[in-house]
Parts: sequence; structure tokens; C-alpha cells
Amino acid sequence: MSAQQQPATPPNPVLIFNTLQGYQRAFALKAAVDLDLFTAIAKGSRTATEIAKSCNAAERGVRILSDALVVMGFLTKSGNSYSLTSDTAFFLDSRSPAYFGLAFKFLLHPSQLANFEHLTETVRNGGASDQDSPLAPNDPIWIEFAKGMAPIMVPAAQTMAGLLAGELSSRPSAKILDIAASHGLFGITVAQRLPKARIYALDWANVLEVARDNAAKHGLTDRYHLLAGSAFEVDYGTGFDAILITNLLHHFDPAENEKLLKKAHAALNPGGQVLILEFVPNDDRVSPQGPAMFSLTMLGSTPKGDAYTLAEYAAMCRNAGFEAPRLVPLEPMPQSLVVARKPF
Repeated sequence: MSAQQQPATPPNPVLIFNTLQGYQRAFALKAAVDLDLFTAIAKGSRTATEIAKSCNAAERGVRILSDALVVMGFLTKSGNSYSLTSDTAFFLDSRSPAYFGLAFKFLLHPSQLANFEHLTETVRNGGASDQDSPLAPNDPIWIEFAKGMAPIMVPAAQTMAGLLAGELSSRPSAKILDIAASHGLFGITVAQRLPKARIYALDWANVLEVARDNAAKHGLTDRYHLLAGSAFEVDYGTGFDAILITNLLHHFDPAENEKLLKKAHAALNPGGQVLILEFVPNDDRVSPQGPAMFSLTMLGSTPKGDAYTLAEYAAMCRNAGFEAPRLVPLEPMPQSLVVARKPF
């Protein structure tokens, strides 16, 4: 049979239908977290009756929700018994140190959802309006981010700390600037690997309270210093051996990012490095899926933000005075590190 005679694949609306119902999946997962359903199963409740009793919820509701979670891939089912997958056990059992449930408050915050309810107009305008952007100083949404996102950032923080521990082994009392410190995990992890390093954490004043508390829990108060305010306005000082810029540059256009990178360049010692944690799509901008889709997140929530390719970061870094950066993948995480050095 020739290629012309091969039957064409019939049109299929399933992808369209599933996408339109995507919000149901997000809120089903949120409901399970709100009910602490995954923890109930981890503790030994297996049937809908047992889970409902543990979660103080109606059996019918728990049965339907649990079945949906099986379909979605968050639970498995054998007969009438439900079990966790390895991922849900690690990230959604509230007793786990990697518990990710607190991040739902940020990721499904009403302001985040509202931005996408008006995405048609945002596309017409080329970005969200300034009123829609949650970037105002001391906006409470960043408290939710700081408290909720720390567990998922552990692999990135450990990679950063490992890179700097090797780089700065001869300078144990290194001076590190952590821009957009948020929960403080990045600088704290570096301080744990470099026992005499001094960390300077920069973020909004209210967010720094979270970072300060976390630093105190790790016994780092004497080496942990706070710089409150905008990364574009605060005087960084000088003499830094490394600067961390985490989950920040995607909020701005290249010109604004170059301004910030020039400030970082001026604050670094010769040979010092900037470590940028970001979603970095390939040059085709449609792969890998996670970094590529992050551009849409920025379109819906910022006036000018984007997910930039390595080539675009290379241009920003060169224009700010850095050498060409290298990319450090953080698989299976969707983010990567862009590492650039200030010439000696």
C-alpha cells in the first residue's frame, strides 16, 4: 500500500478536552494535600473507609478523589486498597523533610490563578500589567513562596554548595552574596559546606525573616547577614567570592537583567563566580518541556519576564563583563545552573 493510500489518523479531541479540564487535576491534588490524604495512607489507612475516617471526610468524596488520584498517577490501587507511589511518599507525606505541600499556597495563590483567567488580554498586550504582577515590595505571596518552595530546592542548593566548596576550598572564610535569598536554603547550604563562609542574604525585609529563622535553626546566625530591599537598589558592597542569583532573572527583560549582572560583576572579586539558577530551554524554545513551558508562566504573571536560553544568558553575561557561562543541568529537576566567571 502506498503512502497516499495509508489511512489518515482520525481527528481526536482528547488532548483538547483533557487540557480544558486541567484545572480539575490541579485542584484535586490540592484537595488531597488539604485533607492530608497522602499522609493518612502513609500511616496505614488503605481503604476509602479508613482514609475518610483519618481525614475526617465523607467516604464517597474520598473514594472518588482517591480513584481520580490513581488515574492521575499519584496513587496506585489494588482491589479496594490504595497505596502511595514513591514520588508521593517522598514529596506529599507531610512528615517527610521533602514535603512539598506548603508550596501549593504559592503555586495556586488566587493572584496566580487570576493572571491566567485573563491570558487572552495578556497575550494581546505582550505581558501582564504592572498591577497583576506580584513583585511589589513585601508582597505576602513571597512569604508563601519562601515557606513552601524550600524542599524542592534542596538538589539545586546542594549542587551549588558542591561547586563552591571545590572552588573555594582554599578560602574557607569566603564571602557569598545570596540574591533573592527567599527561604535562605541556598546560602545556608553553602555555609554548611564552607564552615567559615559569611553569607549575605538579600531579599524583601519580610521574606528575610524566613531566611533568618532558617539560618538560626542551622546554627548560622553569626555568619548570616541580611540585606533588605530591592536587588536593583541595595548597595551590595564588594569583596564577594561568589554571588548566587536564584529564581529571579526570569522576572525581567534582558536589559534589566544586565543591570543586575553589572552590579554583581562590580561586587565580585576578580575570578569570582555568579551562579544563576533558572529554567533554561533549548534554542528551539520548545524543549525540554518544563523549561519551555515556563515562558508561559512568565507571560501570564510578569510584564516582561521570560525563560531565557543559554545563548541569551551568555549575551547578558558578556554584556555585564563576565566570561561566557557554562550550563550545569540539575536533572531530574527542570532548572539548571548558569555559571559565569569575572575575569582575573
